[in-house]
Amino acid sequence: MNAIAARALIDRLPQVRGSLRPDASLADLTWFRVGGPADILFRPADADDLAAFLAACPGDVPITVVGVGSNLLVRDGGVRGVVIRLGGGFNAITVEGTRVTAGAAALDAAVARAAAQEGVAGLEFLRGIPGSIGGGLRMNAGAYGSEFKDVLIEARAVTRGGAHVALSAKEMGFSYRHASAPSDLIFTEAVFEGVPGERAAIEARMNDVSASREATQPIRSRTGGSTFKNPDGKKAWQLIDAAGCRGRLRGDAQVSEMHCNFLINRGEASAEDLEGLGEDVRKAVLAQSGVALEWEIKRIGEPKRRTS
Repeated sequence: MNAIAARALIDRLPQVRGSLRPDASLADLTWFRVGGPADILFRPADADDLAAFLAACPGDVPITVVGVGSNLLVRDGGVRGVVIRLGGGFNAITVEGTRVTAGAAALDAAVARAAAQEGVAGLEFLRGIPGSIGGGLRMNAGAYGSEFKDVLIEARAVTRGGAHVALSAKEMGFSYRHASAPSDLIFTEAVFEGVPGERAAIEARMNDVSASREATQPIRSRTGGSTFKNPDGKKAWQLIDAAGCRGRLRGDAQVSEMHCNFLINRGEASAEDLEGLGEDVRKAVLAQSGVALEWEIKRIGEPKRRTS
């Protein structure tokens, strides 16, 4: 969509207290630093602003939600319709007793630190997840033996029609790296339950998690976290390594030498390079082991249009 068409789309959208930007870069919002623009990027001021927008937004306008972009690949042709990114109105964290309430835009690591400061244990694993609470709810994120499903009490969200709803952990329908809650829900907040603990011991465990990530994952590269889900009873990285894909290249995209379930943008990779490399890896693993790897990274948008 060109800039004129994007502005025409804005004219069809309801007034908001947040911001609506046409032809907005999404590459700047993703850890891979690749991808095309959003027709419209909407940053709601708060949950009520989001709900009012959704209630009045024409039903034919596509809606896509993105978080902090840590586990996201935006294709080079960009994303049609409205892309919603939650910001400052959705990152509050409060702790009451052993119950922690966090906005969907709050970073997982920030929630772990806030819990630790108040002597709440059980959320240390969040320190090892490079994302936000909203994305973690959508995919039942996990690390170091724990997942969102283990600590979630309630998830709060807004429907496509603009209604505020709350779901229990059971209603989220969690399974491995998946939640079966309706796909059109936009999560705004989550309530977690920890257990009492000693701050020093909690912080020590968090430091261990951080050190482990630093030693085993290419966290200082332009990457998107774990690329593929672990198949039942297997490790994706071991299958990728056995298929001879460690260090494999496609354009400026590379399978990490440090941890081969990570893809890296070495600087000039396109989204097409990264996704194509991922598909090359899937084919090699299937041929070598008979296992069909499933993408863990969320891929959105359209391929870049070819010009003749």
